[in-house]
Amino acid sequence: MKDSIGRTINYLRISVTDLCNFRCVYCMPAEGVKPREHSEMMRFEEIVQVVRVAAENGISKIRLTGGEPLVRHGIVDLVRMIRQVSGINEITITTNGLLLAKYAEALKDAGLTRVNVSLDTLKPDLFKKITRYGELATVWQGIEAAEKHGLLPLKLNMVMVAGINDNEIPDFMNLTMQNAWHVRFIELMPIQNQVSWGDGFPDPSECYISTGAVLERYQHMNLKPVYQPEQLGPAKLYQLPGARGFVGFISPLDDDHFCSRCNRLRLTADGNLRPCLMSDFEVPLLNAIRSGEDISVLIEKVIKQKPVRHELILNHTPENRNMMQIGG
Repeated sequence: MKDSIGRTINYLRISVTDLCNFRCVYCMPAEGVKPREHSEMMRFEEIVQVVRVAAENGISKIRLTGGEPLVRHGIVDLVRMIRQVSGINEITITTNGLLLAKYAEALKDAGLTRVNVSLDTLKPDLFKKITRYGELATVWQGIEAAEKHGLLPLKLNMVMVAGINDNEIPDFMNLTMQNAWHVRFIELMPIQNQVSWGDGFPDPSECYISTGAVLERYQHMNLKPVYQPEQLGPAKLYQLPGARGFVGFISPLDDDHFCSRCNRLRLTADGNLRPCLMSDFEVPLLNAIRSGEDISVLIEKVIKQKPVRHELILNHTPENRNMMQIGG
């Protein structure tokens, strides 16, 4: 499947729930979001139906997201069901890691390829402050379990937030020295998070830090660009001298060519297909599925509507959903 400017679309991100066991300050309000009615949510069979039709049209990679996907009851069964779909050769999950130690072995056995763990600090007190819940030690146990059971290569995602965790960037980079991990630094995106985060946090409008600024500030780390003959994802890769792993930067605001590499669609937990994370345009699939309609036509419609690039630079941001309701 190719969109209007020739990008090959082979990657579908599926949010399996709006719920999360954290309340990260830049992602969702302290009180959480109102749970949707059970009937509004996609059942596993309906998710697999979308995957099957998408695979018939060229989708080969699936990522399960949330909210927090591991809080969805039966998530291991869903992985197993997707693994049985012809044409799907990679299934991954993005998780906050809190339940990863519990599920890592079962997920691997069900057919999961690997995991991305969202981790914004290595300091236990700051971890609790940012997430409002949870223990860093528990997440670290999940990371160790993922490694033990072969969910590799392990990727750690850190959202860079100026004045909060940007001084830890070298510590995260150094994790790649002894570990064959991909540590990725993600620019903070202004999606429904520009209200006060509470006491002890700076104004959200002052929290953005660009990839360029980070690379300049930490040039003494001697990061070397990694040659990528095919840019298959949003991260630009670097490596520390002698490191086993890689450092990546995901720069939706600071990278002029970020959108030219986009190969993905996003399916929300309530069954809406989106061509772009940073646009409110979406096409409802759930009623069509339940009415027995051919959803391949709708998938084609979404691909044709995929924008050339997002408009965050023009301060056009999604207003109808926050980040956790889209799937990041």
